[in-house]
Amino acid sequence: MKNIIQFGEKVPGYDIPVLNEREIRAAAGIMFLIIYTSLMLIIFKGDFRLVKYVIALFFIDFSIRVFINPKFSPSLIIGRLIVSNQVPEYVGAKQKQFAWIIGVLLSASMFVLLIVMNVTGPFTGGVCLLCLIFLFFESVFGICLACKVYRLIYGEKAQYCPGEVCEVKSRQPIQKTSGAQLAVVFAFIAIIFLMVRLFAPIVNVPPHDIFRDSTAKSATK
Repeated sequence: MKNIIQFGEKVPGYDIPVLNEREIRAAAGIMFLIIYTSLMLIIFKGDFRLVKYVIALFFIDFSIRVFINPKFSPSLIIGRLIVSNQVPEYVGAKQKQFAWIIGVLLSASMFVLLIVMNVTGPFTGGVCLLCLIFLFFESVFGICLACKVYRLIYGEKAQYCPGEVCEVKSRQPIQKTSGAQLAVVFAFIAIIFLMVRLFAPIVNVPPHDIFRDSTAKSATK
């Protein structure tokens, strides 16, 4: 029983329990895709059915991570299978536990509001948006936003952060950004604004069905 209920795994060479950041990012990507799809159904069709199932499943998943053992979390198991051929990237378990406690609280509040009370409003929309932001940064950039406030809450430095961001060190030459590169980014943003202004009359015209038009032309001949 002691081996079942625990948080993190002991790996030789690491002083504290750790988790595999690669499978965490894979699981976050899966969750992001599911939540994004459910939100699109709400926005374009007003269909809340999928998001209710998703909230219930996510609440169960995060509860397993925090209160039982992350290695029995369904999403993390799927993530582990996806990245099983990749070399593990170990991250301290304590800061992830703090982040997932926030996940439990958010999913629990959504469970009560959307499923138990069956109500919606600005709060539920804001929580969904916050979850999307957390999952997006985790899966795409490998940045755990909730972990950023870990030191403020517990008063101790997080250990074994992804990409060694917890360690103070100078950037390598390949990581540095020059003024020319920043200028390219700003120029690209300016081009986007110009395109919106100049090409709006063309872009705003809905596209037509090429096959339908071909059929119509054949019928008139």
